[in-house]
Amino acid sequence: MPKVGMQPIRREQLIRAAVTTIDRIGLADTTVAQVAGAAGLSSGIVSHYFGDKNGLIHATMRQILRDLRDAVGKYRREAPDDTPRTQLQAIIDGNFDDSQINSAAMRVWLTFWAASMHQPELARLQRANDHRLYSNLCFQFRRVLPVERARAAARGMAAMIDGLWLRGSLSGAKFDVAQARVIAYEYLDQQLKAGKTSA
Repeated sequence: MPKVGMQPIRREQLIRAAVTTIDRIGLADTTVAQVAGAAGLSSGIVSHYFGDKNGLIHATMRQILRDLRDAVGKYRREAPDDTPRTQLQAIIDGNFDDSQINSAAMRVWLTFWAASMHQPELARLQRANDHRLYSNLCFQFRRVLPVERARAAARGMAAMIDGLWLRGSLSGAKFDVAQARVIAYEYLDQQLKAGKTSA
């Protein structure tokens, strides 16, 4: 049995090893033994904490989603003020944080997106993530725009963030964070300006 207090450490080791292994060889070819080996632990430890490969994969996706949530939260807390525009920029910045656009994270995200079309648990996690992004955007837009316009702006911004991230991940080049932010900020300002014009 693992020592008392080691569970969080071991779980994190295995999840990080899973990310590394999926990045290197892909989800389909990743095995429990390979992940355990990458973590320097036994396969039995993986079974103890996660049950099987699917349990480990689901835990890994939940960790990636927590990393995204934490990145967005950090930018929002560090924002200079609580105005809608500043908070919306912070949400954009969090989605383009290094934890989300480094090469390993991008490959693993792409793998999970593809797998979520066939695995209900991953699909559920993906839907929850999509809903959180939309809800956060919609809340901020609704502070300055009518309800229907705010909803449309939030849907458009969510699509903009996902689209910029996806194009960047498939480009084969280093993700251009500055350019992605400029494009997303321009869309944000267009939506806010349109709301003022129609007010």
